[in-house]
Amino acid sequence: MNKETITIAPPSGKLGVLIPGLGAIGTTFIAGVESIIKGYHKPIGSLSMTGTIRLGKRTENRVPLIRDFIPLSRPEDLVIGAWDIFEDNGYEAAKKAGVLKDADLEKVRHKLESIQPMKGVFDQRYVKKLHGTWIKKGRDKMDLANQLIEDITTFKKENGVERMVMVWCASTEIFIEPGPVHQSLNAFEEGLRNSDETIASSMIYAYAALTCGVPFANGAPNLTVDIPALQELARKNRVPLAGKDFKTGQTLMKTILAPGLKARMLGLNGWFSTNILGNRDGEVLDDPESFKTKEESKLSVLEYILQPNVYPDLYKDFYHKVRINYYPPRGDNKEGWDNIDIFGWMGYPMQIKIDFLCRDSILAAPIVLDLVMFMDLAQRAGMHGIQEWLSLFFKSPMVAPELYPEHDLFIQLMKCKNTLRYLMGEDPITHLGLEYYD
Repeated sequence: MNKETITIAPPSGKLGVLIPGLGAIGTTFIAGVESIIKGYHKPIGSLSMTGTIRLGKRTENRVPLIRDFIPLSRPEDLVIGAWDIFEDNGYEAAKKAGVLKDADLEKVRHKLESIQPMKGVFDQRYVKKLHGTWIKKGRDKMDLANQLIEDITTFKKENGVERMVMVWCASTEIFIEPGPVHQSLNAFEEGLRNSDETIASSMIYAYAALTCGVPFANGAPNLTVDIPALQELARKNRVPLAGKDFKTGQTLMKTILAPGLKARMLGLNGWFSTNILGNRDGEVLDDPESFKTKEESKLSVLEYILQPNVYPDLYKDFYHKVRINYYPPRGDNKEGWDNIDIFGWMGYPMQIKIDFLCRDSILAAPIVLDLVMFMDLAQRAGMHGIQEWLSLFFKSPMVAPELYPEHDLFIQLMKCKNTLRYLMGEDPITHLGLEYYD
């Protein structure tokens, strides 16, 4: 047992879930949660709801469900609200997204229809392929932030929720480099008042959330909270942060396969990846500036896992190319093709080819649920700032400035479960196992 006692406040009352973006992911998440509550489906894909955690030695046979081991909120406790740039309610938005079958939508139609989005903060300069019609107006970006703060305050009061979490489920914004306005909270707030063009819409949502003491998780590759100013605000108000970019599809496969190649010391000459998808995300990524944001997120994964500087004979100068192509007929059913050129003993070449026909929102929705549950847990446990232990849910995990991110899915899972063990006073699992053979 660890000696430090962590006090975790109980998950009493209702938990508010605020979602910027009532599109494919947001509506699939809401429909799925309601289906779980009604008993139509099980929470497949959700670590917090379906996963187990081993405690102590293997011979002890203590393997509870995570949700039975640690005090988490229940799906029944969630009260969900959303913002969007289109006026469609949750049911109308879900129909347009085309992710779920009509039979599944009709079972939860009443719940989806009850989700009427609040007007979103939107500026087409940051998402050039979309044309929002349900948007807030303000004299400057600080005014827009204050309107979001009022939305958050009103939502909490009207729904009687005890706590809240915000998860960004909206679109990928154009690539933005950190600048002077992002370096401190004072500079950022002055930038809001001056409507600085390097403050994107997602940053305004994050500022509003953190100001209200609401944990914020970034599901897109946007810069958003990867800036000193908002991390300063998170520390000041003792609020958890996590991000960025939900790890689904092709990158999920990379963080599974690349550790395997490295574990067996197999070399890599090249990894070519291309995707076709036709949902709103695909349309947004058809813009080169938005694609650059996504590309930066996807390209870094292999470098960090394979460590070419440590293993130059295996991975120095490997070629890595990523392509995303907008193809409307495919809808939300994304297809990812990977051609991987590897080499082994005596330099002999081999190939791996993957054709992953995945459903983007089906993979992302349980991540949203896990982030809601774990970010709320972090808040109740007094954890604040960057939550690196939630890295397994993201393509580009946030870390402290002096660290490199850990991308290996299996190391990430170990880190997550060991954090849960630590919070509950259990010893971490090292998998050393020598004591069984003494």
